[in-house]
Amino acid sequence: MKVGIIGMGFMGVTHLAGWRKTPAEVVGCYSQQYREEGTDLKQFDNVDDLIRAVDVVDICTPTHLHYEYVLKAAAAGKHVVCEKPLGRTLAQGTEMVRVCREAGVQLLVAHVVRFFPEYAAAKAAVERGEIGDVAVVRLTRASFKPGAPDSWFHNHAQSGGMVMDLMIHDFDYARWVAGDVVSVFAKRAVKQFPEMDGDYSVVILRHKNNAISNIEGGWAYPKPMFRTALEIAGSEGLIEHPAGSSVPLGIYMKATDNTDQPDIAVPLSPLAEDPYVTEIKHFYQVLTEGIAPRVSAEDALEALKISLAAIQSAETGKRVLLEDLS
Repeated sequence: MKVGIIGMGFMGVTHLAGWRKTPAEVVGCYSQQYREEGTDLKQFDNVDDLIRAVDVVDICTPTHLHYEYVLKAAAAGKHVVCEKPLGRTLAQGTEMVRVCREAGVQLLVAHVVRFFPEYAAAKAAVERGEIGDVAVVRLTRASFKPGAPDSWFHNHAQSGGMVMDLMIHDFDYARWVAGDVVSVFAKRAVKQFPEMDGDYSVVILRHKNNAISNIEGGWAYPKPMFRTALEIAGSEGLIEHPAGSSVPLGIYMKATDNTDQPDIAVPLSPLAEDPYVTEIKHFYQVLTEGIAPRVSAEDALEALKISLAAIQSAETGKRVLLEDLS
């Protein structure tokens, strides 16, 4: 299987490292900003030449360019791996999913949090019924402000800002754990304090089963800080992965007659394998063995919808129903 990468910034180099842990051959890349880390990789001068030369096109460009390259790859009958978010607008995302489906090619969107061992273990515990019915999900993801001041990250038209670029990880995860989302309510600190350098938001999701997800995200820490936290409360217990903890996952159960039952520490190290490598290995299996993808193109489209609803809610101050998005 031959792979070509479009975009060799940080994520392109990260995906390259993952592909090199598989039997796939990365034949080259097309990039306007080629990083020094990838200088041993053939550079194509024309993106169409790259697409013709490969079986799989891996798109690691800024968000606003995903649409163009996904459609080019699908038109050529090539499978697609695409960094999150799927697209910048709902219309783009919807068309990307449709075009790839009609072309009969895979559209694999890199929502990597599903491949972090502590997050995957928590999802598995929920599926086993260990905490009963999910009632409340609390997720945190906060980092320093990425890129230079003139970076595409800070061009809202290109990235969607922090809510879309960063918080979409947890929007996708919350939906994976608690099911489809029906409404979104969001608040952004920069809405009240436009002069602040950074961003911080709180987003509340109501799921179809009446579970609630409370998600906080920020580009507010000094470098090199990055903080995440995970908590899932159910009718029979609590799963927790606190920020800064060295324990991958703890599950705390309600008291039962079996009083000698210990708290459960899942024996998985988040450092056992880079989750980005795990993700690319999974994509390779999907493409070569026909297994079902852990995250579908439709899942990625739903995460995009939640992001757009959160942005709209923060702007209007009103709750947004997903069915009203257009």
